[in-house]
Amino acid sequence: MSFLEEYLPLLRSGSDLELIQAESAAGDLARADLSPEVKKAFLTALNEKGETLEEVAGFAAAFRRLAVRPRLEDYAEQAIDVCGTGGDKSNSFNISTAVTLVLASAGVKVFKHGNRSITSQCGSAELLQALGVTFLTEPGPLRRALQDLNFVFFFAPAFHPAFKEIMPIRHALAAEGKRTIFNILGPMINPGAPGCQLTGVFSGAWTAPMAGAFHALGLKNGMVVHTALDATRGMDELACCGTPQGVGFGQLWQEETNPFDLRELGQKPCQERDLKGGNIDENLQILRDLLAGKAPRGLEDTVCLNAGAAFFIMGNVDRISDGIALARNQLLGGAVEAHLKKIRDFFVQ
Repeated sequence: MSFLEEYLPLLRSGSDLELIQAESAAGDLARADLSPEVKKAFLTALNEKGETLEEVAGFAAAFRRLAVRPRLEDYAEQAIDVCGTGGDKSNSFNISTAVTLVLASAGVKVFKHGNRSITSQCGSAELLQALGVTFLTEPGPLRRALQDLNFVFFFAPAFHPAFKEIMPIRHALAAEGKRTIFNILGPMINPGAPGCQLTGVFSGAWTAPMAGAFHALGLKNGMVVHTALDATRGMDELACCGTPQGVGFGQLWQEETNPFDLRELGQKPCQERDLKGGNIDENLQILRDLLAGKAPRGLEDTVCLNAGAAFFIMGNVDRISDGIALARNQLLGGAVEAHLKKIRDFFVQ
């Protein structure tokens, strides 16, 4: 009997798994000889019970161990990943990808970890590919990209071969409107293991537990953030269309969720529609509008808010408000546009 089959009755009875049990079950999900039905039943039961911090940590331990290493350990301490868990169903523009470009244009090393979208029309992988980025996997080209462009993109399926056995089940559950533990797990298993992270989560209830997990993993610095839109809905990033909040870890360690005061940061509240994205062509046009200062002000402010928080996490600025100003200068002053040209030139060599 597999661990999945052994632990399924426990989950259905409402019992939580210990960390070692969760790690064993995660390993079974990567097995090709177990049926999709068993895997789907396990992930469904885990979600319906509600994942605990120990279960997430066990899954993270398993898939970190199974990941392909990009061999950029010498850069990891000075690198950051900016990403969201997904699963918030907001259909927003690729904010974290735009933030990545802002940071890279300012010289910050970014280990971007992402995938093709499951729940929206255009994920980070689709947008970066449309911008000319080739998905690199070998250590040499990855190192050259990081040195020349200040960012690398770790396409999750290439660095997590174990996911091949899991993605069909995730897609099937997503089609049924069901989340899985992998909506939480993605940011925790970046194969480059960056020292810093700005991670958005789809539920405010997960900000403190995820921050605690990152802190336990020994990351240098970072925040887990979320924006509450109303009593039942939220976004997996800082946004100016609701109530943004965050919990720090590493050098910014906090145990309680703290709200961001938008007005104190010089940002104005906006409408949720200001942040909406679309398909690849539409998101490319939105990015062009951002660089030309023609995008909705709420989207511009939201990108700058996230980039400003990332600059603060990395120690580039002393205050998030200073980071916002730096981000806006990069975004509107031509630096990001010039960096995009540099990206295109690099990948057509």
